[in-house]
Amino acid sequence: MTSAPVVPRALGAQRPRLCSVPEAAASSGAEAIELARDAGLHLDPWQQFVLERSLGEREDGRWAAFEVGLVVSRQNGKGSILEARELAGLFLLGERLIIHSAHEFATSLEAFRRLLTLIEDNPDFDREVKRVSRAHGEEGIELKSGQRVRFRTRTKGGGRGFTGDCLILDEAMILPETAHGALLPTLSARPNPQVWYTGSAVDQAVHEHGNVLARVRDRGLRGDPGLAYFEWSVDTDHERVADVVRDEGAWAEANPGLGIRISSQHVDLEQRSMDPRTFAVERLGVGDWPRLDNFSSRSGLDFKAWSALTDERSSIDGPVVFAFDVTPDRSSASIAVAGVRGDGRRHVEVVDRRAGTLWLPERLAELVARHDAPPPVCDQASPAASLLPTLSRMGVEVQTVTAREHAQACGVLFDAVEADDLRHLGTADLAAAVKGAVKRPLGDAWAWSRKSSSTDISPLVACTLALWTLGAAEPAEPFVAWVAR
Repeated sequence: MTSAPVVPRALGAQRPRLCSVPEAAASSGAEAIELARDAGLHLDPWQQFVLERSLGEREDGRWAAFEVGLVVSRQNGKGSILEARELAGLFLLGERLIIHSAHEFATSLEAFRRLLTLIEDNPDFDREVKRVSRAHGEEGIELKSGQRVRFRTRTKGGGRGFTGDCLILDEAMILPETAHGALLPTLSARPNPQVWYTGSAVDQAVHEHGNVLARVRDRGLRGDPGLAYFEWSVDTDHERVADVVRDEGAWAEANPGLGIRISSQHVDLEQRSMDPRTFAVERLGVGDWPRLDNFSSRSGLDFKAWSALTDERSSIDGPVVFAFDVTPDRSSASIAVAGVRGDGRRHVEVVDRRAGTLWLPERLAELVARHDAPPPVCDQASPAASLLPTLSRMGVEVQTVTAREHAQACGVLFDAVEADDLRHLGTADLAAAVKGAVKRPLGDAWAWSRKSSSTDISPLVACTLALWTLGAAEPAEPFVAWVAR
């Protein structure tokens, strides 16, 4: 066994590769940096750069940047910038309410604890504190002046009823449209509000809710006059990323904390352990950003076109393929079948749909055995994948599809509808799923979004996946029209 090579120490770039900042007459940044230093928070040059330019002021005293976008890889120290901004809001700027939101409770809780420690460790700050709330979901700090900072985990309605001066949207690469829509209006009644979007690069194969941050980035690249945008990343794409994953210069370009709180030795271990694409996203900031211009419509299928394909007498004459799907909250599940009719057109149908998931393994095993069908299909990243161990114990082999294959399946269904090459029975559950389905961008294609859709789309997802795998099935016996039973 040979030892790993010694990687020389490097210092991360202290200026972002992409930067767009509106003109300002002055800045509160220097005072905010000094205030943070008094709290024992010593900001790196790159952190100071972001804070100074984000707190630029117009001649009338309002923020030059209503919005601030910061995209940088994890563990570089963006949290310290947010802590300095929140300290400034409480002890310098006189902001009445600061709302700090994150996608996960653990992240929000950690941010709360770090800010509280900075305040408690400084007697001048600590004596201004009136109360600290540590109750689950109610974490926050209130000063004797009535100023507050609240820490929230994002929900569809979280934030409604509040009126804030500063809104922090951390982990913004996972920011649902519904949560964004609920939180942003909290600033509308305040005279000088500001909102921050902070996170790492969006990988649309992983981040279903990356569109909000993608829009912020798009505006930053175009020089939006109301937005301060900063991005540390490598200028490459995923097709060429293998050329730079071992380039220490690329590591430094995308990681301002390199040589400060992240060592080159650790980054070298990461790139040896991760696949190149994951390393590119997580450490080099090479995002797989949604193409926003392709998704002006959130609906996936034209419901009128779908309804025109109804044939209540439709049946399959040949091989069958089963697929199944489960809702995110596991309140219901669906099994679908696909096959070819006697006239050559394809047929999809919901075989069974019930509440919960406990019923599904036994029912699916029964269907597969009765028709000697090929392995049924599910999305490997979906809630349905949790049933795989149970199905395996029952001797049912399952074929899983990736996010990219899910997108391909959606394309197959869409094309079949457009080409009049599909028939269905017009059942209410499938019709409701088609009406309420919302698509999410995935590269140059799209896939169904279970979380964003307004109804249970498991019948549609199951039909989509069944149709996609139809060509792999081999007939064992003729199939007669299905009736759920």
